[in-house]
Amino acid sequence: MEIILIKDVEKLGYADDVVNVKPGYALNYLIPQGFAVVKSAGNLKELDNRRRGAEKREAKMLSQINDIKARIEASKLSIGAKVGTTGKIFGSVSNYHVAEALKNTARVDVDRRKISIEEGEVKSVGTYHALINLHKDHQVRVPFEVVGE
Repeated sequence: MEIILIKDVEKLGYADDVVNVKPGYALNYLIPQGFAVVKSAGNLKELDNRRRGAEKREAKMLSQINDIKARIEASKLSIGAKVGTTGKIFGSVSNYHVAEALKNTARVDVDRRKISIEEGEVKSVGTYHALINLHKDHQVRVPFEVVGE
């Protein structure tokens, strides 16, 4: 079944993409949740109008994204955590902590769901890397350091 995505769906596609999925997935999840609409002539025409408007907004946004990228890459992220005697931290450092560090250090507000930590779980002191999805084609790889408080 072909559908038009209204919102970004992880591991499926981005907004305004036309994708082919199984009918049950589309009818029971994507359409009722507001993530997609059925592909039809009227919906395709509306998609074309949205894409034209999005191209204008995207040109303006690209200059802002480059500025945000520069600020993120220039900042040195350090996340403090309570540490035990063996060097392991109590709990773990998550994408929420990276988003807060970006907000405090680089003055950039990034949605925590657009941040993924490359190493997986962070449960000890050290240097790690996070991947930040600013836009469909723009990602920034940021090193951050976890230090004991």
